[in-house]
Amino acid sequence: MRTKTIGFILALCVLTSGACFAADTFAGTWKLNEKKSKIASGMSKNRTVTYSNAFPFQTKVTIDGLDAHGKPFHSDWTGRYDGSDYKVTGDPSSDTRAVKRVDDRTLQFWSKKNGKLVNSGRTSVAADGKTRTVDVTGIGAKGKKSHAHAVYDKA
Repeated sequence: MRTKTIGFILALCVLTSGACFAADTFAGTWKLNEKKSKIASGMSKNRTVTYSNAFPFQTKVTIDGLDAHGKPFHSDWTGRYDGSDYKVTGDPSSDTRAVKRVDDRTLQFWSKKNGKLVNSGRTSVAADGKTRTVDVTGIGAKGKKSHAHAVYDKA
């Protein structure tokens, strides 16, 4: 009886976390619309961004893009939208990222390298769920501020 109860509770937890993620407006794959985007030279360009469920109750964000020098990169971040720093792998410009949910369609984020803030911004999904915009301000390699406005289409 005890084994069945534990199994039922675990199954319920897995199903509940999946249902919560399915309602997340960020879930899925987003492709950069370069014609609608304005990305300063010297900033990395995230061509494809995928949000997926990660156990337990976390989100995994996978990015494929080009770094500031035009070289391809692949990075992963797994964490919660709680404003805490979580490790980033594969990103040449940062080693941690913190994400905080503002509302159902908006996230605020901060990226750091060796504990120092390198960029911050906001990402929002349109009401129709078909486009996502990212506005980011970063500090380039020479210490100069750069801005980017990236527009993504749902794949």
